[in-house]
Amino acid sequence: MKKPYICTLVKKHGLQFDLCIEKIMKKLLFILVSILLLSSWMVAPADQSEEANAKIKAIYIYNFTKYIEWPDTYKEGNFVVGVLGTSIPLVNELNKMASSKTVGTQKFEIKSVASAAECAKCHIVYILSDNSAQLPDVIGKVKGKSALIVTDKSGLATKGSGINFFVDGNKQKIELNRSNIEKYKLKVASTLVEMSVQVK
Repeated sequence: MKKPYICTLVKKHGLQFDLCIEKIMKKLLFILVSILLLSSWMVAPADQSEEANAKIKAIYIYNFTKYIEWPDTYKEGNFVVGVLGTSIPLVNELNKMASSKTVGTQKFEIKSVASAAECAKCHIVYILSDNSAQLPDVIGKVKGKSALIVTDKSGLATKGSGINFFVDGNKQKIELNRSNIEKYKLKVASTLVEMSVQVK
């Protein structure tokens, strides 16, 4: 059963306005997050430094948590993002976010992982381009769990990842394979699907 909205009845100039405060706040948050995510598509990665590009991807990765829902059993303890491979700028940007942001009530935790075996307890696994060959191993390790696999190399959204970064012209975009997300018992918002290039 959905939690009822907390509504306040306000009288003004003889008129009554039924203001659902909680609903309004959720809509405002949704709009702000959507603007933030969409705005990052307008950046030209080819002209950016590695640090700037890492910041864009860190924003994306954090915002995925706003559009994808994990099962209740994964809403306890820290929300863990595992970065498979070496990217000091990206890890630094994610750690900056972790110092001030949460996922619901969960602490946002970033882990640098060296092998697929270390990914089993991650909510999100981001496989850097240089480590793309480990995708099959990661899929094997998270089988039966609820993990979002994010990759950074052309074609991988058709080979098992749920979301894949790619550059179209001068814009950073994402491919999304809905079935590769939902088979891990994750729920993806239609808004994220619409923002993405869908692949099967």
